[in-house]
Amino acid sequence: MCAGKVTVRHSRWGHEQGAWRRTLLSIILPTAAANAEPREMSIPEFLLEVSIVVIAVVSLLTNLSVLLCFTQSAELRAHVPGIFILNLSLSNILLTVVNMPTTFLGVATNAKPTGDFFCQAVSFAETFLTTNAMLSMAALSMDRWIAVVFPLSYSSKMRHRDAFLMVAYSWLQSLTFSLTQLLMDWGGYSHTYASCTVHLDGEGRSQLAAYATFTALFHCSSFALSLLVLCFSYLKVLRVARSHCKRIDVITVQTLLLLVDIHPSVKERCLAEQKKRRQRATKKICIFIGSFLLCFSPYVITRLVELLPSVHIPRYWGIAAKCLSYAKTSSDPFVYCLLRQQYRKVLVSIISRVWRQDRYSLSVHSTSSTLDTTDDNCIARIT
Repeated sequence: MCAGKVTVRHSRWGHEQGAWRRTLLSIILPTAAANAEPREMSIPEFLLEVSIVVIAVVSLLTNLSVLLCFTQSAELRAHVPGIFILNLSLSNILLTVVNMPTTFLGVATNAKPTGDFFCQAVSFAETFLTTNAMLSMAALSMDRWIAVVFPLSYSSKMRHRDAFLMVAYSWLQSLTFSLTQLLMDWGGYSHTYASCTVHLDGEGRSQLAAYATFTALFHCSSFALSLLVLCFSYLKVLRVARSHCKRIDVITVQTLLLLVDIHPSVKERCLAEQKKRRQRATKKICIFIGSFLLCFSPYVITRLVELLPSVHIPRYWGIAAKCLSYAKTSSDPFVYCLLRQQYRKVLVSIISRVWRQDRYSLSVHSTSSTLDTTDDNCIARIT
């Protein structure tokens, strides 16, 4: 009896989630919904689909918020790091709009979601945008290193021209690998990742050595290089920040010792503030490097391990690693922009202006409706 109830509930759950998936498919791509085979969806597939949708929505909203801050603030546009952040946000938006919907369709339909030409274009875009995003993060870390280690000569070492040259190098390297992938016909639909990505078909096993070399070089020059720059720059920044904190701590302790009449609670509060300052610097560095490692390393390691002929990558693991790499697009605005005071001020000012405009339009509408009602009452009394 209990087993029968469980079976009925499970089938009902599968039917409801299948209906939800077909509805969402009909909204995104009606042809894919029509061609999708009716099959019972498992819980991992449903969770992966929901994850992709949530990541795409959050990524689109947050990265568009960053672009909105740039359009509304001349101060943000004047800063050199804004060039790298703008490049990173544009890459994240394009990756969200172009690649995430095809991955969602690949998971939902369990088949190739688009034609060969469009799938190759999506694979080209993924290689270009992912590399560009990683190198933009590396450029941001180098900018922060120069600003902290060489504060007096920062304006001469990091100018707008230098920033544009770094962005141009990022685009050049990204185009080199994406065009090589396109010319060698190494882009297509991968069942393991349920998406259009760098992929070697079974018919092209004669190119396995060249494909393996390309994959290793691609990840070494994008992921490994960016990680090396991130670790070097931010660890240098952390070292300088700690040395500054020690100097401040020595000065503060000496001042507190001179002030004999100061209350002990004030001394404790000052020492606690020093400790919080040191922890805050360490926490920021851990977020910068840890988010990069957490989101990209599972996917990169999986792509390198699958080059071994004897290794089979499970489909769920491949899609989960892909979702983790997509999650970086939604975390970047918080890590680099939206949690900083400058961006928060701009966002608050934008929201307050919109709120005031809405209240003003609402008050005007209510006033006009009140006048209309008064006129109607006067006309009714006259007639």
